[in-house]
Amino acid sequence: MRIKICGITTVEQGMEIAHRGATDLGFICVPSSPRYLKLAQLETLVAQLAPVANTVGVFADFSVMTIAHVVGLIQLDTVQLHGSESVEFCQQLRQALPDTEIIKAWRVRSSNDLAAIAAYSKVVDSFLLDAYHPAVLGGTGQTLDWGQLAAFRPSLPWFLAGGLTPDNINSALSQLEPDGIDLSSGVEVSPGNKDLDLVDRLFTNLLERVG
Repeated sequence: MRIKICGITTVEQGMEIAHRGATDLGFICVPSSPRYLKLAQLETLVAQLAPVANTVGVFADFSVMTIAHVVGLIQLDTVQLHGSESVEFCQQLRQALPDTEIIKAWRVRSSNDLAAIAAYSKVVDSFLLDAYHPAVLGGTGQTLDWGQLAAFRPSLPWFLAGGLTPDNINSALSQLEPDGIDLSSGVEVSPGNKDLDLVDRLFTNLLERVG
């Protein structure tokens, strides 16, 4: 299972988190986010962290040209689309970045959102399900209704996000079988400042579950 820790803002914390077992490190490219990284900061982090984990740039409603430019400049492994990007947009991005993984994130409000996901299955590589908030795109700490996802069986791999913490991760995974998990605020002291003790607890709980 992929374990993605999102909202990384320092090389030191990224290294520590990767060494603890994170497979993916997420970097926020959305200016409205408190975890936002400017281009120069992003370039520095990705250059040093790419050898230890898969690097994921999180974008929301950017142009194809802008995303392709950032990916080419920074050499990101993965693009996560966290806005209202259409199927057509994702197809255009796929053509522009044929060798880059594309994750389409969904902020789930109802079963209608889940039904709409299928249309994207041929233009992205993975899905990510997050909790809906009317004003904030992610990192809200709000939890999804896991029961609502019980019958969710997409044709692509998917990540579970939305309010996950070291304390509730095993409860979530006892009900669902995602291919990956995504945590941000659930392992933070404050936005962008990770709590390594919480990260340790996350991996301890995950190992106990596997054991």
